[in-house]
Amino acid sequence: MSDINKDVHKHDLLGGRLCLDFANTVSWHDSSEESQELLTSYEKLVNWSLHANILNKQQSLSLLKKAEDQFAKAKEVLQQAIELRESIYQIFSLVTKNETPASKDLAILNEALSNAYGKMRVVLGENKFSLEFLNGEETLDGMLPPIVQSAIDILTSEKELSRVKKCEGHPCGWLFLDTSRNRSRRWCSMADCGNRAKAKRFYHNKR
Repeated sequence: MSDINKDVHKHDLLGGRLCLDFANTVSWHDSSEESQELLTSYEKLVNWSLHANILNKQQSLSLLKKAEDQFAKAKEVLQQAIELRESIYQIFSLVTKNETPASKDLAILNEALSNAYGKMRVVLGENKFSLEFLNGEETLDGMLPPIVQSAIDILTSEKELSRVKKCEGHPCGWLFLDTSRNRSRRWCSMADCGNRAKAKRFYHNKR
């Protein structure tokens, strides 16, 4: 995805799964020169989490208020979130190439997983048990556990893991879950990278 000027509230969620949308919070992720960070502040992390339906409005306001009183901690959580995001991105990027993820990235995800389960509880619903996250506004990193859970759900599902792809529009680098019937999806968005590729082919064919 190329539009680096979009506000976090208008950031396209094209990954198909929460952790992949989180991994896509960098424009031109595959380019060290052109990549653009979306999560440039703790406030933007919270706003993106609201946009991605991890947090509701009340939870978001509560976290932003806490961040005003715990500025250093909020900055630490932002760095933690970015480190987690990059590990998730690297893990799934290598998976798309049938390569083994680095042990460092797996260690970061495992540490986040350990922290995440400390913020969950087992609840009994209608004749079945399920895991439920504690209120997201209780701690400044309350948006991270659902992202970690999403990553684990894909990694432990052979069917879903085999459908993770990376946009072919270099250097976009965005990840997505290909849910098409014949697994033919190639772009993060046909309206963006897909059209860019078509225009490039047209230009070369015309030459």
